[in-house]
Amino acid sequence: MRSSALLKNPLRVSGEYRHPDADTLVREVRAPYQETTTIHDGKASIQRGSSTRTFALSRAPQLATLQTSFGALLRGDRQQLQSAFALDTKGVREKWTMVLTPKDAALAKQVQDITLFGRGSELRCIETRMGKGGEVQRTLLASAATAAGNATSDAALQAICHGEAAR
Repeated sequence: MRSSALLKNPLRVSGEYRHPDADTLVREVRAPYQETTTIHDGKASIQRGSSTRTFALSRAPQLATLQTSFGALLRGDRQQLQSAFALDTKGVREKWTMVLTPKDAALAKQVQDITLFGRGSELRCIETRMGKGGEVQRTLLASAATAAGNATSDAALQAICHGEAAR
């Protein structure tokens, strides 16, 4: 879900994230359009239909940091995660949050912080607060995505993301 002052309703994108190996992150969008982004071997490739654009991560080093950190998160590698982010964890196993604040100044200009919301071993939602302006992008996962149903209001999506009763 992506909210923006330019949109009447949040943009709902559905698909899948995959981490097929330690060096690869894939984001596959299935609706409302089809697009596959693959980050691997120092490059990012974005495929839409028969067209593919590829660029070196050196042009967007924040993507390399995010890819490495996502892999560290999935592997439970706290040390690697802490090399790129300051971590702040709160809650109990049944309802927890982890705030990742970028240490790299260039990334911090684009991303203020990333907050993970979960229950037990389930990561339910990722809120990314963008740099200047603090616009929030929400990625609802697993049971939170199912619970969202046809919800479109920012308040309802935030409540679902945060594990609260919808308002």
